[in-house]
Amino acid sequence: MAEELDALYEKVDGSLDSVPATPEQMRPPSGSFLLISSGSEPIACGGVKRLDRETAEIKRMYVRPARRGGGVARLLLRELERRVAELGYSRIRLDTGPKQPAARRIYESAGYRRIDDYNGNPYAAFWFEKRLSWGRANPT
Repeated sequence: MAEELDALYEKVDGSLDSVPATPEQMRPPSGSFLLISSGSEPIACGGVKRLDRETAEIKRMYVRPARRGGGVARLLLRELERRVAELGYSRIRLDTGPKQPAARRIYESAGYRRIDDYNGNPYAAFWFEKRLSWGRANPT
């Protein structure tokens, strides 16, 4: 993931980690990290970290290029939303960069609406939010 993002974007302020998402932040009880495998091959991952009492952020969502276009990203996003709901958050936020139009399309088609910059990520150009209803992510 880091290699692909480094190839897409010039480094700003020294690192793609300008908005932290540490292993500790993406660990219960306030976070989660998901790895999807096909056999022994990891094909996708994504994490959830706490922003505040009501809000979680999806970070490090990635699908290997060879697995794109087959629905893995949508499956991953639905599972991350389910985990956000299980953790008790009522709102999800995420961001994506201008050179990742497929990610933007997935988020918009899954019901995320554009919002103002909430995290100062120098690589992002699009920030999104989705409200959860009754403690569960809306069906996508």
